Amino acid sequence: MFQNNPLLTKLKKNLRAQIPRVEGIVKSNERGFGFLEVDTQKSYFIPPQNMKKIMHGDKIIALLKIEKDKEIVEPERLIEAYLKRFVGTIEKKNNTLFIIPDYPLLKNRIICHPDKNCMNIFQDGDWAIAKLTQHKLKGDHIFYAELNEKIAYKDDPFIPWWVTLAKHKIDKQEPIAEANDLILKENYPRKNLTDLDFITIDNINTKDIDDAIFVDEESNGNICLTVAIADPTAYIENGSKLDYIALKRSFTNYLPGFNIPMLPRNLSENLCSLHPNQCRPVLACRIIILKDGSISNNIKFFLAWIKSKAKLSYNHVSDWIEKSGSWTPPTKSIQKQILILHRLCLLRIKWRQINAVLFKDRLEYRFHLSENGSVIDVLVEKRRISHKIIEECMIIANISAANFLSVNLGFGIYNIHRGFDSINAKNVVSFLRNYNLNFNAEEITTLKGFCHLKRVLNILSNDYIDNRIRRFQSFGDLSITPGPHFSLGFLEYATWTSPIRKYSDMINHRLLKAIIHKEKAIQPSETIKFKINEQKRRNRMAERDISDWLYTIFLKQKKYQNKKFYAEITDVSRNGMRARLIENGANIFIPGTLIHSIREEINLNQETGQVFINNIMRYKISDIIQIKLLDIRLDTRKIIAKIEF
Repeated sequence: MFQNNPLLTKLKKNLRAQIPRVEGIVKSNERGFGFLEVDTQKSYFIPPQNMKKIMHGDKIIALLKIEKDKEIVEPERLIEAYLKRFVGTIEKKNNTLFIIPDYPLLKNRIICHPDKNCMNIFQDGDWAIAKLTQHKLKGDHIFYAELNEKIAYKDDPFIPWWVTLAKHKIDKQEPIAEANDLILKENYPRKNLTDLDFITIDNINTKDIDDAIFVDEESNGNICLTVAIADPTAYIENGSKLDYIALKRSFTNYLPGFNIPMLPRNLSENLCSLHPNQCRPVLACRIIILKDGSISNNIKFFLAWIKSKAKLSYNHVSDWIEKSGSWTPPTKSIQKQILILHRLCLLRIKWRQINAVLFKDRLEYRFHLSENGSVIDVLVEKRRISHKIIEECMIIANISAANFLSVNLGFGIYNIHRGFDSINAKNVVSFLRNYNLNFNAEEITTLKGFCHLKRVLNILSNDYIDNRIRRFQSFGDLSITPGPHFSLGFLEYATWTSPIRKYSDMINHRLLKAIIHKEKAIQPSETIKFKINEQKRRNRMAERDISDWLYTIFLKQKKYQNKKFYAEITDVSRNGMRARLIENGANIFIPGTLIHSIREEINLNQETGQVFINNIMRYKISDIIQIKLLDIRLDTRKIIAKIEF
């Protein structure tokens, strides 16, 4: 008699309406249950049966209930699905296709079918791009996805690259050049500097050579530096199809093993690249460096033709300066260039040590790969004196461009860094007092005060303090108008020295040319700035993801199973510690349970980056510890380790 009773239905609806609701993000667990995170401090338990309607990452509204004196939630309404467009592996059973999303906490087998535009035949183990079209919390009986594109066959050796690029929506091929793209279009007069002894210093296998330099020592001890930069905007018209492609890509994407150029290789590695003994159009800048290392106001920008006299490698030049190895400069004139450049570099380092901020030398790691993408080894590389020579020359050129743009236009693409905001400045001051370092917030929010703080910290050379201070700093950014760069220690900074590889530098080239020829300059928009920043973020994430994938494959080798490694702690979270292997740069995770077995006795303090056991500080960020690899998970690209006591 109660079946389909409208009064009973209304009563149930009213009772349900009175149940409290919460909104949050679903966090799943490998054991089938999950949590609804309402904020950083509060979460609610989701039982396994309730997890069947939702996925990790979904934003939902849920009913808050009490079962057996425990608060739980029951998913009620989907606000936003975590999965939309995604990549995954195909599973084929009884002629039915499933796709398993390639996300650490998303292992749902989703039934799927190729859409009408996807003609690829999918097999078990293939990789594909899919789109979620049905969700259980929307009233659908199943999760369902459409397959849009095959990424790779299951036995493709370059799966880490193709899958990662597809996930981050990054092009995997170079742009295709049309005949008109390879024609020099500018008719501006250019100075003929082909007789000068310009040289380039790069990695031995570099093909896209952006910059060449020439130095001359004046009788009064000053050094005249001429920086010549490749000129792709002489080929690429503003607003053209290729210009739009360059903006979309924004950068040459440097990945382990190879790069994906921003411009067609015919331009980036041939017509524009400053190869030795080839006449090339350039945008150049002539700068006087005074005897104390400061930059003179006598700065000139102009267009020119140059012919590099030699392509030198970082290692050869460093060996010769350091009097090691057998390499010698090919001619006396090139030898003279290297000697003057070395003196210029030391002058600028000394000046920046007093007046700006110096970089700390850090190890860099590079994968040595076979032709089929297998990791042979991981090479450790250090910044040597020749790297610093080129770095100082480019810094001088970029400071000069920033000033030139500011004086003549008041806009461009500037690299800015604001240091600390007012709240974080107070936190920094409070933190430093623990180490008897006395600063005030007003002081370190000025460029001069920030630089002074950094110089003091460089002298102190305490990696833990350096790390905590960096946590308080703002992020670097691009700006259309001039602004300071606290981390470099300069009032303004605008890069123009890598136009083959960076679209922002192409923009600044066009602005510099407009000033030189007294033409109208078009101010770049905030939209362009946003696009460049977004693409930079994607490229960085892709490089990190591919590296993590390659490290898991590399360290899976038998010879590393029982090997002990030294590692530097890089982060502390509430679940454990992250560290970087010093030998090869791999990132590892040490769960809290493998740091100390009794959970009640360990305190993982994320705020201070320290680990306390029984209220005694045992580990902190920057500590060097010895570890052994415990579990290498290829499916999630995670490396789990334990501390070796």
